[in-house]
Amino acid sequence: MRMSEWDLASVGLVLIGSSITAAGVIIAALLMGVTVDNAPFLLLTTAVLIVMSAVLIIYKTPRSPPPI
Repeated sequence: MRMSEWDLASVGLVLIGSSITAAGVIIAALLMGVTVDNAPFLLLTTAVLIVMSAVLIIYKTPRSPPPI
């Protein structure tokens, strides 16, 4: 995929995937007993990024015209 083919929906897909991965790593670290001082803030930030990228995907994905 060339840089000219990136649109906001593609950016949203990359952002949502990386945000879910980051949240999973933070939760896994907490489950293993690692002390993460900023964990609530980081999880809240990833939740906001997930919602923002979902909105990007919904509104910027091209839709097919309704059937006639």
